[in-house]
Amino acid sequence: MNANSRLLIDCRNVRKMFPDPAGVPFAAVAGISFRLSSGEIVGLLGPDGAGKTTLIRLITGLMKPHEGSISVLNLDSVKKSRAIQSSIGYMPQKFGLYEDLTVRENMELYARMHGVSGQDREKRFRDLLSMTSLERFTGRLAGKLSGGMKQKLGLCCSLISSPSLILLDEPTVGVDPLSRRELWNILRQFSHEEGVGVLVSTSYMDESAYCNRTLIMYQGRLLVDAPPADVIARAEGMCVTVQTPEKINTRQFQSRLATMPGIINATPQGGTVRIILPPDHPTRQKLEEYHPQPGRPDFSDGFMTLLAEQTDPASGDIPVPEGKPLPEQAAEGDVVIRVTDLVRQFGSFTAVNHVSFSVRKGQVFGLLGPNGAGKSTTFRMLCGLLPATSGTLNVAGADLRTAAARARRKVGYVAQKFSMYGMLTTRQNLEFFAGAYGMAGKERKEAIQAMEKEFRLTPYMNAPAAHLPGGYKQRLSMACGLLHSPDILFLDEPTSGADPLARRDFWLRINSLAEKGVTIIITTHFLGEAEFCDNMLIMMDGTTLAEGSPDEIRKHAPPREDGAPASLEDAFLAITEKYMKKGGENP
Repeated sequence: MNANSRLLIDCRNVRKMFPDPAGVPFAAVAGISFRLSSGEIVGLLGPDGAGKTTLIRLITGLMKPHEGSISVLNLDSVKKSRAIQSSIGYMPQKFGLYEDLTVRENMELYARMHGVSGQDREKRFRDLLSMTSLERFTGRLAGKLSGGMKQKLGLCCSLISSPSLILLDEPTVGVDPLSRRELWNILRQFSHEEGVGVLVSTSYMDESAYCNRTLIMYQGRLLVDAPPADVIARAEGMCVTVQTPEKINTRQFQSRLATMPGIINATPQGGTVRIILPPDHPTRQKLEEYHPQPGRPDFSDGFMTLLAEQTDPASGDIPVPEGKPLPEQAAEGDVVIRVTDLVRQFGSFTAVNHVSFSVRKGQVFGLLGPNGAGKSTTFRMLCGLLPATSGTLNVAGADLRTAAARARRKVGYVAQKFSMYGMLTTRQNLEFFAGAYGMAGKERKEAIQAMEKEFRLTPYMNAPAAHLPGGYKQRLSMACGLLHSPDILFLDEPTSGADPLARRDFWLRINSLAEKGVTIIITTHFLGEAEFCDNMLIMMDGTTLAEGSPDEIRKHAPPREDGAPASLEDAFLAITEKYMKKGGENP
């Protein structure tokens, strides 16, 4: 803390207990101490269930610690909780605004709640609306905003009172790279110009670059309180890149490397696989045939290395692919999805404008784009949940405009938001969805048993779905979507809010399904994991901006100043920004 900074948060040996599903108390926050000063941006990271949200709620005074003390703005978090809540900016994980009020009305409500009025209020409104590019949308209902715009509005409302401290819980979950960058630019501006202190939890490892320090939690404990560079340094000398053998699918090659002893993480990157592995591990010798080259570690590598020190990195409950990777499919392979000149209009508004593409059996196909691009609408039409205005959709051999019911029997769907019945147990949810798919008797029983085994659901079969840990909620959603052994699986933002460890295990499972011939259609805002896609489509304003393999999409990116290979995120930003400069507008 420098001479001009002010101490905003002082946590000392904070502990918070909760009962587990069996009623046994456990420490969600276990003896955490840290400080945050004015003008600092501190990132809060950790795997699902690490205790990040609990810690933020303790700091806001919404929860009371069982042990330790928290001082916020020199106020005791227990004795002065209301004073703290009226003095800070807080943006919870779930959208907390009023969807039936306009942008302007939401801002006015928050201004009244914080006692901001008169000329101060109007000036603050103008500054915030300009900074977030929401000026043109003040009359739009909050519920009609895209995901990125909702988050911007939430940020506006948390900043109306000119707080000296802002607490943000996963503000960029489900937000596209363009909007994420804009949100972070706003936060940096407030931090640098107004000296605002920021504590922000995030599941995007690359966002650590915007932080002065990072706090990494695991099972309630604070493992690291250090600048991002110190976390990256943990993976120094551990990163190598290997070349995918000729005519072999990189994604399949990656799935086999990921399960080798000692490998902490493996991710596809074009025609190569990027591996994190201790330099003295025997597995290094087995990689020599793939001509390993040293790589430059990033924050995600350091994060995964740190977690590997806490737990066994092996994914024991994930199917391990057998045999050698298959040769790349021929371009003329079996086409199971064919979309031609697809149009969807809502009144005078065209959400999807003459989109065409095809997907082959066993492929992983990505639908990408900024919030409001039209990909969700396209996704819903492909699932048979929304009729097309015009064009043709052929899915699993059926024309969705004339035989949607027949096609739906061949597809599985996993929604972005947890859509299981919370009051039903895991078993009851599986039984309900089996019945919905027309399964009965022995077939139904065997399918449920297979999903229980496949997704390791046994400990939670009799637990209400609403009480499942986040990772098991995802498993249950996947299990229900796969009960009837679909030919095609639709996944809508399945890893939104997931940490790198959870995403690693998820993609091992997806790779296993694809190798069995299941076709995967996925939407995602994690551009790094779009590397797992065989092909992808980038949309904006309902139109197709680019289509192709990760390597083909990456060619759209300009050369990087640091000389590093261009990423898919570089390409995505270049493609969307080029479109906007030509007259398109960010929705």
